[in-house]
Amino acid sequence: MGIPDHLTCIMRNLYAGQEATVRTGHRTTVWFQIGKGIHQGCILSPCLFNLYAEYIMRNAGLDEAQAGIKIPRRNINDLRYADDTTLMAESEEELNSFLMNVKEESEKVGLKLNIQKTKIMASGPITSWEIDGETMERVRNFILLGCKIIADGDCNHEIKRCLLLRRIVMTYLDRILKSRDITLPTMVHLVKAMVFPVVMYGCESWTIKKAEH
Repeated sequence: MGIPDHLTCIMRNLYAGQEATVRTGHRTTVWFQIGKGIHQGCILSPCLFNLYAEYIMRNAGLDEAQAGIKIPRRNINDLRYADDTTLMAESEEELNSFLMNVKEESEKVGLKLNIQKTKIMASGPITSWEIDGETMERVRNFILLGCKIIADGDCNHEIKRCLLLRRIVMTYLDRILKSRDITLPTMVHLVKAMVFPVVMYGCESWTIKKAEH
């Protein structure tokens, strides 16, 4: 990964010899050693996890793979946000190969693929996949990071969903917006701050058709 040795030593020494005790009722358990993990809320957590995930993906060969979704000057075969990972490919064989490589490399460092939470979405027909005796669910739509993605790429359902969420937010604001104690400029600021972000969330990826204008 190219991380200098002195930084690795600093992180190890930071948590070396850590001990903890658990309070149960009016008593506490004997002190015990903590062999892994970091303090809850430590700002190192997201940084270390990103390095962890990057190590897995590099060993799985995704950084060097020429397969994936092709865009100008590069291929994209995985998208990551925190512990959510999306693998992308132009064929079922490529996707299966990516998934198995990631699964194998993850298990080498103590992570296990959760089959129940893993879904497959394809724009065309796809065969049933079975991993470790469990069948992976095939879906036609999936909510990723708050956006509903449809297999055929149609964003009409997502637009309608955002408009429905807007209606819910407006219902919550109904009493405030009808109050005579609030000026019109304040109401405008409220709508811009609380309604517009809900309606326009993820709009950068929408493919707007003429009928939807």
